[in-house]
Amino acid sequence: MAFPDDVLTTDEEIVLHLHPHAKALVRPALVVLGSLAMLGVGLAYLPAGETGTVSLYILLGLVLVLIGAFAAVPYLRWRTTHYVFTSERVLLQRGVLARDRRDVPLSRVNDHAMTQRFAERLLGCGTLTIESAGERGQATLVDVPQVERVQTTLYELIEADRLAHLAAPERTEGPLGEERLPA
Repeated sequence: MAFPDDVLTTDEEIVLHLHPHAKALVRPALVVLGSLAMLGVGLAYLPAGETGTVSLYILLGLVLVLIGAFAAVPYLRWRTTHYVFTSERVLLQRGVLARDRRDVPLSRVNDHAMTQRFAERLLGCGTLTIESAGERGQATLVDVPQVERVQTTLYELIEADRLAHLAAPERTEGPLGEERLPA
């Protein structure tokens, strides 16, 4: 479930590779602990005999459903959500079974903003909104860890990209598609 390096261009380098903040894993962890506690209490009070065996299977099924639906699925969503900042673009990838990936070239970023609620400030995370020129316009990254540092890094990447495009000579295409530098 790691981010595939084969989606990067030849000269592109990963600057930051993040998942949403680990606070997303608190509820799944509590569900696992609560389910296991429920299983332990249930085992201690189950009656002996056939009724106890049926009750045990029902209890085990309930625990597996709880852990699967309220712990495993959120964990997989967290694990398969990637916020990747490269030297050329911002890649946002989500999805467990189906995958959704959005690429925002740094040259198209018009604005970026960071918001943090009080609890997020305490935890060191927040929401980063990237405004870009394009059909989809705005990309929102939720629960970004160290969001202030990430926003500063994004600003630095945008400026480096802008300066690289200003310093690079303009290339044009000839009549047969060959690339040539202006005279």
